[in-house]
Amino acid sequence: MLDWITPDWPAPANVKALVTTRSGGVSLSPWDSMNLATHVGDSPESVQTNRNRLQQYLRLHYGAASPVQWLNQVHGTAVIEAAAVGVPGSTPADADAIFTRQPGLPIAVLTADCLPVFFCDQQGTQVAVAHAGWRGLSAGILEKTVASFSCQPADLLAWFGPAIGPSQFEVGEEVRHQLIEQAGPAVDCKPFFNSVSHKPGYWLADLYAIARAKLNAVGIINITGGQFCAVEQSQQFFSYRRDGQTGRMASVILLTEPSS
Repeated sequence: MLDWITPDWPAPANVKALVTTRSGGVSLSPWDSMNLATHVGDSPESVQTNRNRLQQYLRLHYGAASPVQWLNQVHGTAVIEAAAVGVPGSTPADADAIFTRQPGLPIAVLTADCLPVFFCDQQGTQVAVAHAGWRGLSAGILEKTVASFSCQPADLLAWFGPAIGPSQFEVGEEVRHQLIEQAGPAVDCKPFFNSVSHKPGYWLADLYAIARAKLNAVGIINITGGQFCAVEQSQQFFSYRRDGQTGRMASVILLTEPSS
């Protein structure tokens, strides 16, 4: 049985979203089983089978005739429009967030510890999804995704998918300093780090809390999700921090026609 996740958020009825898990695919260990990434050493045939299964699910449940639009994620801040990605089979664009206003066009990011964030407006006219690891989060990927919307940030909804949890995300002083300093004066990230008692100079970082604070600072209040830990929930989620060589989950969002 599939244990894929449907976000519990107050999105309009024509906004459809899901996060895949480890289940439902054909990949062998250590990518077992629903690995959707082509860059992690898995068999290309297995990845394509898994992507076909995802596409079939989206077509069956949400009427998505267009192929999923993937990205080549680089831990940067580029945000692109799905319509500009190119034809199916073309090389994915280097970006870490993608948005669309086109119904029936699924857009996605891949994660295995980094934070996937879904966005939509309250009218159900645009959706976006961002890949936010600590580098992208620090550099402003979420703020740039918000800026891709034509409405005011207060009109947006956000949902946090599965990422490394606050009891597992250990960082050094350099990463802590960068996250705090680049957040700017409007966001105080210091409370979101707890020192590791047995390892001086190391901290446990709350990626969810940092992301929430940064979105609050630009005017987004309606934020849900964030109750997962990819590292601890090993049966359900891939985790690079836990396993090293492993698969990737997909966070997929799309618009359907408002009447559906």
